[in-house]
Amino acid sequence: MDNRQALGSWLSGPRAAAEEAGVDFGYRGEQLGLPEEGPGSIARPGRRLGALAVDWGLCLLIAYGLLTDGYNQATGNWALLIFFVLGVVTVGTVGFTPGKRLFGLRVVALDTGRANPLRALFRTFLLCIAVPAMIWDRDGRGLHDRLARTVEVRI
Repeated sequence: MDNRQALGSWLSGPRAAAEEAGVDFGYRGEQLGLPEEGPGSIARPGRRLGALAVDWGLCLLIAYGLLTDGYNQATGNWALLIFFVLGVVTVGTVGFTPGKRLFGLRVVALDTGRANPLRALFRTFLLCIAVPAMIWDRDGRGLHDRLARTVEVRI
């Protein structure tokens, strides 16, 4: 390896340096037995963030319109509670929230194929904390999905 390659490898990151050395990482979801593209493949970050924005906006609208007088700190707190209940009830029963359905996503359990209410409760609690959702693995799953043994896939 040339010194310029060794010194410049930090620009492209460790994954690019490893791929250049011949390591095959495969595609997202390959280790989980999911297809590379199409229905059943791992949901991309853009769709996931879009679904999250729709769900959060819906919860804010409900909190603003039904529970608080105007937009204040209480609106955000109520919206978080509504977001938690919405996530537990909808993901635990049908596998998706309104935002996920709009973007064509579904939450499935790795072992059974369906997220049960207890797993949805744990996953949504971790999602509301926000930090576990910001830590992703190489498959694009957040820490909240890894700990709940779930994955968000395309419908």
